[in-house]
Amino acid sequence: MAKATTIKIKLQSTADTGYFYVAKKNSRTMTEKMTKRKYDPVARKHVEFKEAKIK
Repeated sequence: MAKATTIKIKLQSTADTGYFYVAKKNSRTMTEKMTKRKYDPVARKHVEFKEAKIK
């Protein structure tokens, strides 16, 4: 079977709160690591979230 184009990734908070989002990304078109600025409810502010592997 063919390899799936979309993969699940974990967006880990850079505020070191342990909070994360789970997102999908197209691994063929987005080859670099994903970063997004989203809300961290533990820190109660918007922070940068960086891509990490789901274990």
